[in-house]
Parts: sequence; C-alpha cells; structure tokens
Amino acid sequence: MFEAILAALVARHIRFVLIGGVAATVHGSARFTNDLDICYDAAPDNIERLLSLLGEWNAYLRGVEIGLPFLLDARTFRTTPLLTLTSAMGAIDLLDQVPGVGDYRAAHANSEVVQIGEVEFRTLTLEALIASKKAIRRKKDVEHLIELEAILAMRREGR
Repeated sequence: MFEAILAALVARHIRFVLIGGVAATVHGSARFTNDLDICYDAAPDNIERLLSLLGEWNAYLRGVEIGLPFLLDARTFRTTPLLTLTSAMGAIDLLDQVPGVGDYRAAHANSEVVQIGEVEFRTLTLEALIASKKAIRRKKDVEHLIELEAILAMRREGR
C-alpha cells in the first residue's frame, strides 16, 4: 500500500519528503505504522497536483463521518498545516512543516534519496527524523527515539 502511494506521488511529480513512521522503517525501524506521513511543497503548482491525486483517491478527513461536508481545496491546504486523511489508497498525513526540522525546503535539505522497489523518493535523514520525534514529544515518539537513536549509534560505529 505505501509503495503504491509513494509511486503515485512520484509519478505525478509531487514534491514531498517522506517523514514519520514509514521514514523510520526505511531507516531500519521495526515499528509498524498504518499511515504514510509526508511534508509537501506548498507551492501552488504542487498543491494542484496533490489535490488532483487526492481527489482521484476520494480522500476525506480521517475520523470524520463519511458524507459530512468537507471541501479539499487549495484554501484547505493554506489554512490547515496538518491534514490527516483517509483515502481509497489508505491513510495519509500531509504536513507543510516538520516539527524540529522546518518547512518543505528545510525537510528537503535534511533528506536523502532512497528507493523502495521501483520507486525512488526523498526521506528525512535519520538525524532529522530523530530531531522531529524529539520536537513532537508525544509518548509514542519519545518511546520510538530509543530505537532510532540505537540505529544511529550502530551506523556511526559502522555496524
């Protein structure tokens, strides 16, 4: 499921950086997540492509009863820094800022190119992911830090 979402984002030339739990998995985390988190470029052309794709996926707010009025448009992106959506492709969270890192430009500057299957995309570096988890400070993120910092320590030791 995640690979298909990433492939669609890449195919549509949507500028994004993978963040969150799937990014942690890319770096070797064993934790499971059921949503895909991205930081997107808020430029109008990018929002337009993202809106088109989300429309095809029938995306709507996660946790909100289906059928309630919800308009996913450019204004929604301008006024909502975090969109938690459910779609035909699965759950996707869209952020215009990464806590502890910054906006899309900062996330891009603190990312690296990775490949899953046939899909090549950008993900936060392990160091930036750790900074983000520290800034968020939710219980689950603080607990996840133990594993991520251990992975970073092993990398630095060459293991």
